[in-house]
Amino acid sequence: MQKPEIRKIVTFEEETLIEGYKSADKPLRMFAVAAVVTNPWAGRYAEDLKPEIQAFAPVLGKLLTDKIIALAGGADQIEAYGKAAVVGLNGEIEHASGLIHTLHFGNFYREALSANTYLAFTNTRGTANTPIMVPLMDKDDAGRRSHYLTIQFAIPDAPRDDEVVIVLGGASGGRPHHRIGDRYQDLKDLGHDLNNPAAV
Repeated sequence: MQKPEIRKIVTFEEETLIEGYKSADKPLRMFAVAAVVTNPWAGRYAEDLKPEIQAFAPVLGKLLTDKIIALAGGADQIEAYGKAAVVGLNGEIEHASGLIHTLHFGNFYREALSANTYLAFTNTRGTANTPIMVPLMDKDDAGRRSHYLTIQFAIPDAPRDDEVVIVLGGASGGRPHHRIGDRYQDLKDLGHDLNNPAAV
């Protein structure tokens, strides 16, 4: 079976001790793990992406999940999570999407965290050193705005034109000093039923 050609693994981590001129009650850790992978469809149009998706996604999903859990210090240290992919210039956005928007990839991370929400995501195209943006949300409550975070970093030599960068991100908690409430309070203020927020 075909396997992904991984040129490098890159990790990112930051710890916020002071936010808004005030010390955090608990430092916020945000972290990410990225795999720089040869794009199997680069430079050509492929009608059927499924064979490579099914071959590559499980390998990448397990590898990155194992590495980010180790970086976090355990699955119980991750409260917010997300994913991203950046495809090089000889690829399509569809290629970035294909490798992360499949249960063959995301379920490794979701199940390892016993999570209940979908993985927030970005899928973009760029050159080497393109900013990689990984949006995060609470792993159990999609309406918990304190955990709406974004990891940003870059890899100086990736993606090359024929590569895709595949990323998982996580955070140990929500924003320090979060104070904008959550969507449930907004729904109450608007007079909407919490069990039928769209009023349909």
